[in-house]
Amino acid sequence: MLSTLLATAALAAAPAAAPATPDLGPNLERFAYPHPVRRFAATPQGEPVTMAYMDIAPTAPANGRTVLLLHGKNFCAATWGATADALAAKGYRVIVPDQVGFCKSSKPMGFQYSFAALSNLTDALLAKRSLGKVDVVGHSMGGMLAVRLALLHPDRVDQLILVNPLGLADRIAQGVPPATLTQLLAEENRSSATSIKAYQQANYYHGTWRPEYDKWVAMSAGMSAGPGRATVANAQARTSDMIQTQPIAYELDRLRVPTTLMIGMRDTTAFGRARAPASIRASIPAIPALADATVQRIPGARLVKFDALGHSPQVEDPATFQAALLAALAR
Repeated sequence: MLSTLLATAALAAAPAAAPATPDLGPNLERFAYPHPVRRFAATPQGEPVTMAYMDIAPTAPANGRTVLLLHGKNFCAATWGATADALAAKGYRVIVPDQVGFCKSSKPMGFQYSFAALSNLTDALLAKRSLGKVDVVGHSMGGMLAVRLALLHPDRVDQLILVNPLGLADRIAQGVPPATLTQLLAEENRSSATSIKAYQQANYYHGTWRPEYDKWVAMSAGMSAGPGRATVANAQARTSDMIQTQPIAYELDRLRVPTTLMIGMRDTTAFGRARAPASIRASIPAIPALADATVQRIPGARLVKFDALGHSPQVEDPATFQAALLAALAR
């Protein structure tokens, strides 16, 4: 009897099991975006692909300008929802794509991922929408893509705004052994909602967490919760390889468009640091430590620091981020 009571008490005291991650589909078929999703079809490498994107019209008198929002590796176009609405309310047209390999877009198994390939697809999408120059905002991995787009298609970009971009340092040159595709695939296959949340809490939100962040964890984990897991893992591993082998650090001085660097200073993201030898791991800098040197390398660039925010200021404090973004766009 006593043992039964003790077992019952222990069970009652134990934390509730985490709910099962819903299968949202490998292309987020069962995850709603804040605006209608369109499809852009292309054949960049001999195999048809589709890019999902939102094309959001101004909700105030149009100012004649268009903003392109580029997501990061662990993010999707939907993560830009609040930012897109704020821009539309100021008269901007807003284009928000999911890059090939991510979210609602195609994930071809043998695709050769490069920032050049993604830049060319993005440029083709903008041409299809009959757009000329656009203001480009790139977050995290999207910052790397924004830089490549500006370098490959300078006539497309009016100005750049880079939000906590990756690629500001060459991790391999710093001594981080390059991971093989097999290693990267194994890392992706170990991923779960629990590990995604732990990583984001530690690196993106400086140890804090809010209930509204759970939606984005469910979005990321939900792509891999069903039979499409292998497809998603393959795309994620290949895009990780793209990030580790194609840093933008060496080409920042080639930029010739007005550029603003926006940095959440409490960000601890340092892509690849976990694979660094223990002897150098502590010396692998996070993004904020690179900010001052980076802005000096970009001709005419400005630096905006968010002292209280982390890797995703647009998610953590939308009002503060949106005010700074609108000010930067008005330069």
